[in-house]
Amino acid sequence: MGCCPGAPDLIDLFALVTYLPNPLGAFLNMLRQELVPSCHLRAHVTVLPPRHVSSQERAWEQLQRLSVDLEPIEIELGDIEVFPETFVIYSSVRRGHSQLIELHNRLANEALAFNEPFRFHPHVTLAQGLTEEQVAPALDYARERWRNFGGSKSFLLDSMTFVKSADRQHWQDLGEINLRTLRATG
Repeated sequence: MGCCPGAPDLIDLFALVTYLPNPLGAFLNMLRQELVPSCHLRAHVTVLPPRHVSSQERAWEQLQRLSVDLEPIEIELGDIEVFPETFVIYSSVRRGHSQLIELHNRLANEALAFNEPFRFHPHVTLAQGLTEEQVAPALDYARERWRNFGGSKSFLLDSMTFVKSADRQHWQDLGEINLRTLRATG
């Protein structure tokens, strides 16, 4: 998921994300728009990257079933980095990284199995769709803004949202999993 000008439309893909709470979420939302003005997606950590599923209902049922005994995860964001093969600028996950990988591996099977194009790497995307020439100045800017952020860089992952793409910029929240409590939102 992300802001990717020029990317083909991504329709009818499903993902599982956790939105970042404010003030951290508000700061990262603003930074994302400063880096890529066309980006209007909320800052989030992706638990299951976008994927096709054969049945939305089966995927949702699986998420509910496998999430019943999950515990919240303390997440702390780390340094601002870049994936060199895609020029994606992101905030790393310092604390909670291994727990997010375990969570991803637990959920990415059965109705949610998908041949993911990249190895799962927990992070918060800040900018993508940049040219190679745009990456260095954007990375410097993001690092400076992150260094000057005075709020907490930690949050509790205690809910996850199952989402569906309408296109590359619009995702619909389908259901929320509050760890130990489930409710549909749409």
